[in-house]
Formats: sequence, C-alpha cells, structure tokens
Amino acid sequence: MTNTETKAGVAGTPTAEVTSALKDFVSDVKGFQDTIKLKLQQQEERLTMLDRKSHITGRPALSTAAEVEAPHQKAFAAYLRSGDDDALRGLELDGKALNTSVAAEGGYLVDPQTAETIKSVLKSTASIRSIAQVVAVEATSFDVLVDHTDIGSGWSSETGTQTETSTPQIERVSIPLHELSAMPKASQRLLDDSAFDIEGWLADRIADKFSRAEASAFINGDGVDKPMGFLTHTQVADASWSWGNVGYIATGTDGDFDAVSPSDAILDLVYALGAQYRANATFVMNSKTAGAVRKMKDADGRFLWSDGLAAGEPARLLGYPVLVAEDMPDIASGADAIAFGDFSAGYTVAERPDLRVLRDPFSAKPHVLFYATKRVGGDISDFAAIKLLKFAIS
Repeated sequence: MTNTETKAGVAGTPTAEVTSALKDFVSDVKGFQDTIKLKLQQQEERLTMLDRKSHITGRPALSTAAEVEAPHQKAFAAYLRSGDDDALRGLELDGKALNTSVAAEGGYLVDPQTAETIKSVLKSTASIRSIAQVVAVEATSFDVLVDHTDIGSGWSSETGTQTETSTPQIERVSIPLHELSAMPKASQRLLDDSAFDIEGWLADRIADKFSRAEASAFINGDGVDKPMGFLTHTQVADASWSWGNVGYIATGTDGDFDAVSPSDAILDLVYALGAQYRANATFVMNSKTAGAVRKMKDADGRFLWSDGLAAGEPARLLGYPVLVAEDMPDIASGADAIAFGDFSAGYTVAERPDLRVLRDPFSAKPHVLFYATKRVGGDISDFAAIKLLKFAIS
C-alpha cells in the first residue's frame, strides 16, 4: 500500500478498527491484482511476439530513448494506470530518472520522455513562446539585467581638461514564476485497458491546456498569478516613448486602416523599431487581422504579404515573418491589433524544467484525476524591442 493511499485511508476513517480492516482488504485486493497483472503481462508478451512475427505496428512509443531508460517509463505508466508507486520508490534521481522524493510535495516528476513530448507540442503552437527568449530556472523568479543607456563621451584636446561623462543605468526586470495547472480525468476502466496509450493521452491533454493558457497570458496576462502580457503594460505614442512603456504607432483612423494609404501605418510601425532590432523582428497578429493585411498592395500593385515557399516556413509581411496568434485583439476602435518587434530580446519566458503529476483516484469516482502542474512566468525584458500598431486617430 502506498504512502499516499495510507494517508488518505487514515484521514477518511473514524476508528482504528475500520482502518485495520481496510488495510487487510486493500492488501488482499492488491494480491489479487498482482496475480491478474502477471497473467495479463504474460498474455501481452505472447501478443507482442505475434505482432513482431507478423510485422504489425503496436502502440506508438512515447520515446525512442535508450533501453536503459525503459524502467522509468514503465514505472511512471504503472503509477498513472493504477497508482502503484512501488517501482517509483526503487528508482534513483540521476538527472534522467523520476524523482522519488517529490511525493511529499504532491506528486512525481514526469519522466524525461513524457516531458519532452509536452514541450514539443507547446513549441508547435502559435504562441509568443516560439519567438521569445525561453530560459529554464530552478528559483522562484528570474531577473533580467538590462543596460538601456550609454556611456557619455566627448571630444577633447591633448592638454584640455577632461570632463566627467554620464554613466550607464542598469535596470533589473524581475520575472516571477506562477503555477500553471491542468486536471484531465479518465475512467478507471479506460486506464485498465492495456491497449490505451495513457502517456500519449495525458501528454496531449496537458499540452493543449497549457499551450492555450500560456498563449493568452503572454499577450494579455495581468501579472496576477499569471505571466505579464506585453499588451498589458502602459502604452504611449512612440514620439513620447520612455523606458517602462510600450510605444505605439497610430493608423490615423479610428478602428481601421487609412482608406487611401492603408499600408503606410505598417511601414511607419516597421521603422519605429530601432535598426538593431529590425533584423530579427516578427509581426504578431490574429487571423482576422492577417486576412485584412494580406490584401494590401504597394504602389506598383504588388502584395505586401507573401506566403512561405517551404513547408513550415512562416508567411512574411514586408519581408518579416508573421506569427498568427489568435489571442491578439481584432481590429477595432483603439485596439492594438498588430505588434512588431524582436521578441527574443523583448520578451522572456522563464520556467521550471520539471512537470509534476499527481494521481487522484478518490475525488471523482469512478474517474481518476491527473493533476499536473508546471511553473512558468513571462514579462517584457526590453521595452525598446516591441512596438504596437494602434487603430486610432492618435
């Protein structure tokens, strides 16, 4: 009987007699389950032999890692299916193994294979994560030191008096990590089905939840128990921009592009960004805005928008890649529907490298809940690297 189940049993029984009887009952059930598992394992091995002989593709593997890591995945799968953490207790933490000391913290670290699956799905989604700077940290926050001023200088003669020049100013941007959680559930009968790819299912469900929550927070998050989105910071006209604010260019028309020269605002947005950032800059907008922009032409009748020539290559606007992020606002009165900047310099995503999963078979019977948590934060790290296009008169 696991420590988690023992604690749950003691907490839920009013008397020691009932606790003792429950222990005996669970012990008997566990012995019965072990017998059945052995028979099922033998049957599965026979079926596997037949599959190999007939070249039938079996259940898709979660990873193609070396065989030495197979015990970790088997142990994790056993924990997800039945709550059996006996195998987990026999594994040591070596950087690629499961962490057996996290049970007291409310769960086990996901094995490296499963974590990599979730990570790859997150990267493939339309999120600022794909163009931002992503750092892995072990602390509760990540500090970015930014030198946004310059050392003063001046001309002098050989015998002239040297005057003291200004000194640079270092800004500290602190990015706290927040807990992102997901809690998918499955029936115990489904988990008992050995043909069910529990690892792949869990990875897909968690990845979908995490990716949508992250994508929204990196753009519109208010910084309260979630990352700070780049649209949430104070916005000022670019002519009066100062550090700590995000500069914007106005289209000149409330809620729309200019009727005569709609592309002029986009050109102004590009050149409002410093030359040192433009080389690695990206446009960010949602699908509706992209649909309006891709119709624009220059004075010679050529489209400003060009689709990627190779598979996986992003579309380009004025030669710069476009990230279509659905969490960006639609074109409307006063909306900041288009962003342009070097997000690898301008926005930092900080996250803990581990993902924790807690199996809860009690709270939603006959279903089993899987409570997954991850710590992630995000904020602007360079306010000069991002500019916005505001659909307003000024």
